[in-house]
Amino acid sequence: MSKKPSFVRQSVPCIEPFFLDSPKYICHIWHNMSEPQQDKPLFWIGSSRSDLKDCPDDVQDVVGYALHWAQRGGKSPDAKPLQGFGSTGVLEVVDDFDGNTYRAVYTVRFAEAVYVLHIFQKKSRKGIATPKQDIELVKARLKRAEAHYAAWIAETQKRTP
Repeated sequence: MSKKPSFVRQSVPCIEPFFLDSPKYICHIWHNMSEPQQDKPLFWIGSSRSDLKDCPDDVQDVVGYALHWAQRGGKSPDAKPLQGFGSTGVLEVVDDFDGNTYRAVYTVRFAEAVYVLHIFQKKSRKGIATPKQDIELVKARLKRAEAHYAAWIAETQKRTP
């Protein structure tokens, strides 16, 4: 996947294709917004940050790009809802690199923050389903994220006059 420039902030649907560098980006106009947006804070649960650092640079770029979209309130074209977690509150980015598959799971369920729940290399060669042990880890980390978010919001509200 080609890296998008750092000034890219939002995707706006259009009627006709603006450029055709990748089928995923057909009918998207990339533009610099006139007023800067405030990024939502990004919280890393468990070993997710160090797990991302262990991934190849190209995978880090894809995941980082998707997380940046989430912080801006958008959704990367590479992000899909993770099966078994309802609608679009828990998203997964899957990237194939050098014959290996890497997955990053994060949540946008919270209005004021984005939480990275799990990043891993898929080991199983059976199908595309996320392994049960990884699903269980995501569930446990989602509970930790919910508790952290509640405490963080309460603390933030205390500090706000």
